[in-house]
Parts: sequence; structure tokens; C-alpha cells
Amino acid sequence: MPESAAEFLTLTVSIVSYDTELPELRALLESLFIALGTLPAAGMQVKTRLLLVDNNEETRLQHVDFRDYQQRFATRRASLNVLSGHGNVGYGRGHNQVILSHQDDFHLVLNPDVVLAPDSLVVGLLYLEQNADVAVVSPSACDADGSKQYLCKRLPSLLTLLVRGFFPTWLKKLFRRHLATYEMHDLPENRASDQVPLISGCCMLCRGAVLREVGGFDESYFLYFEDFDLSLRLGERARVVYLPGMKIQHFGGNAAGKGLRHIILYARSAWRFYNTWGWRVIR
Repeated sequence: MPESAAEFLTLTVSIVSYDTELPELRALLESLFIALGTLPAAGMQVKTRLLLVDNNEETRLQHVDFRDYQQRFATRRASLNVLSGHGNVGYGRGHNQVILSHQDDFHLVLNPDVVLAPDSLVVGLLYLEQNADVAVVSPSACDADGSKQYLCKRLPSLLTLLVRGFFPTWLKKLFRRHLATYEMHDLPENRASDQVPLISGCCMLCRGAVLREVGGFDESYFLYFEDFDLSLRLGERARVVYLPGMKIQHFGGNAAGKGLRHIILYARSAWRFYNTWGWRVIR
């Protein structure tokens, strides 16, 4: 008996790659393949479009043979394609090439330095299915050694950004309570929490209609703060939720440690963010 298209949910996944090491990207693809495979057992029939957005000027991914992955993903009702040739257009604009060109039920924004837990998509998609007033969910994350990462944030002051990005470890200890408040350490780990102002763009599982309604990312942010800006705009229309049952491993972060160019990009984006959403100096 043929399967009806009406029985299926649709999911688009966009991954923006710039100078990504192939082993890192393959680890993400493997985790996505496994996560998609858990959906039918949970009673979820999902058709997925997976787009690798190649932001490298030399179109690195165009020359990688993904045929094995394409064949494997096809067994999960998923397609895998590469978008390349546009150069480094910025993080948000890279994702928008996918977000604004599809009409699927849900959209997953991913960094290439993420690995999904096997049940992450089941947990996230079921929650969005059951809570129509939620625009986006953010997962629980740990880094390479298993230490907790805090992806949810309160609105940052200039002091907060300086402490997190540039203070030495010994001096940061004096601001431990301040940083814990900013990073929302008070969020419970045994249930979902809403009224979250800001979430990280490394992994955002969004309701497609709301994401398109706000126009996706603001492309005037080349890199940094575009996820904070999007969080606030999504939060004006529906709930932004921390979903600790949805788990990932994340290997990125630390703009200040990436050199002068990243510090300049970070400062420019911070200036735009504060001019848009209001300045906060101390708290």
C-alpha cells in the first residue's frame, strides 16, 4: 500500500561549513544518520532534506565524494546535497539560502562541530509536535571531555562579554556568580524551560513557519550574535525553550582565542546587537 505524503513530517537541516575538517563533518553526518534512524520506532515518519552549505571561497565540499552518504541517507527518507560556489557570505546568510527556499515543517540549524545524541531528533521533534506555541528548542550540550556547556543565555552586558572573552581564568573566578546568572545555570535539567531569552546557533531546532515568518537570520551579522538576534525575534512570536532531554556534543566556541580577525568580527556584531536591542554596561 503506498505511503501518503500527508503522513509525513518534513524536516530541513542546514549545516554551514567554513574550513571544516572532513573528519569533524563526517562525525556529524554519522550522528545525523543514526538520529534519523530512531524516528520510525518512535512512531514518527519524517522526510528530511540535508543541505551542506559550503562557505569556502575555494568550494572545498564540491570536490568531496558524498555518494556513499547520499545512498545511506536515502534509506532514511533523507536527501543530502551540497550548496557551493557562493563564497564566504557569512553564517546567517549561508543558512538563509536553505531556510528561505524551503517550506518544511521544521528546520534544524547546525554547526559542523556538533554531534547529535541518537534520540535527539525524536525528543526535539516530538516536543515541537506536542507544543504548537513553541518556536525553537535548544538542547543540552557538553564539550569534548563531557563538561557541561551552557547554550542558553540571558541578555549580556558589556562587562559580561569582556569577562567571558578576555579575562584570565584566575580573574574570571571573581565573576563566577555573575557568569552563572548570564549562562542560566539555574535552569533545571529534568524538564523543559521556557522564557529563555537567547540560545546558541550551534543547534537550533525551529518550527519552520515561524522561522520563515521572521525572515531567518539577519544577514547584516556576518558572524557572531546572529543567533542571539534570531532568538529574540523568534521569542517575540512564540516560546523559546531549553529542552535538556535533547542532547548534543559541541566542540566549538571561544571567539577571542581565534585571533584578531575574529575579535574584530565579534566586536562589530556586538555593536550592531546592542544598537538594535539596547545597551547594557554592567548588568
